[in-house]
Amino acid sequence: MRNARVLISGASIAGPALAYWLDRYGFQVTVVERAARPRPGGQAIDVRGPALEVCERMGVLEEIRARSTGLRGMSMVDDDGKELFSTTERTASGGDLNSSDIEILRDDLSSVLMAAGGDGIEYLFNDSIASLVQGPDEVAVTFHRGGARAFDIVVAADGVHSSTRALVFGPEEDFLRHLGGYLGVWTVPNYLGLDRWEVIYQMAGDVWGGMMMSVRDNTEARVYSIDSEEPPATFLGSRSVSEQKRLVAERYKDARWEMPRLLEYMWGAPDFHFDAAAQIHMDSWSRGRVALVGDAGYCGSPASGQSTSVAVVGAYVLAGELRAADGEHTAAFAAYERELRGYVAANQQLALDNMARKQAQDASAGQGPDTNPTNIDDSFYEVVNSYTVKDY
Repeated sequence: MRNARVLISGASIAGPALAYWLDRYGFQVTVVERAARPRPGGQAIDVRGPALEVCERMGVLEEIRARSTGLRGMSMVDDDGKELFSTTERTASGGDLNSSDIEILRDDLSSVLMAAGGDGIEYLFNDSIASLVQGPDEVAVTFHRGGARAFDIVVAADGVHSSTRALVFGPEEDFLRHLGGYLGVWTVPNYLGLDRWEVIYQMAGDVWGGMMMSVRDNTEARVYSIDSEEPPATFLGSRSVSEQKRLVAERYKDARWEMPRLLEYMWGAPDFHFDAAAQIHMDSWSRGRVALVGDAGYCGSPASGQSTSVAVVGAYVLAGELRAADGEHTAAFAAYERELRGYVAANQQLALDNMARKQAQDASAGQGPDTNPTNIDDSFYEVVNSYTVKDY
């Protein structure tokens, strides 16, 4: 096989999924991850449609289902904690509870995918790519911790703010499109005693103020801070955790319900995660011997409800096309893009449609609670299920 040595940057979702398939197909796989260990935290994410098929082919579908959030429903409360509505038919984070979709914490899904890959995959934690130089036959990579190695192919799977993408394709601002708004997530004790339940807090004058959901068999809870306003430009350039937390605290300075206590937990939360709602749009997902997969190449944003599933499918297709081309990267990368470009575009449009719907609701805030705060309906699933998984 040509081009057998593959370096993957990023060990969240797309990276471990791609590593699994490449290792299975006989490639020599190394994954480098900036964090010192698998990253904790993150929001609940969803595995849907063709991504379920990919997970089944990986042999991890039942484990993912067993580790799902298992929510029974949701309710919405006002500033005083008064319940505005309640339902056991759906949740804001996962949609219809009677569907085959699986909602799972990001870090739980990541750990399942990493474990599935086995010992044949080399993981380098607490390191990242400092530079890379593409030659006619290989890529010379230098790592931030000082090592230097050669690979045949490099794949950026390091998320919407991919540093690997920046090294090859240029600065982030050339590809990132802000949708407006931002999301913060952190873990707290389940001190409210929520039983597989999700509570949305509606602040006065807002459709949404925040959300709390019990996870991991009610042993803990995840909190979501949600805002429809664009973060200030000075914030977007820094993304330091302390500044992110201060921005959330300022957003909720007048909040009631349980938000003051939840903010107290936020200051000490080691798994705090925060980002603006944004998408990545690229004219090409490859350049030379370097390719992009998942959010690094085509992030749909949490508003799409599909970023995770598209990343899993993208990893499967990229690995499959490399196998079909016997490692010949030029043909494989072109086939990968032909196969997925239309599906990616349709899923990114889901986010734009949902953001427009949210903005319309914000404009009419005060007219009653949003009893179906998702974009998940028949038209959503038409897009989700519009791709059929190939055999490679």
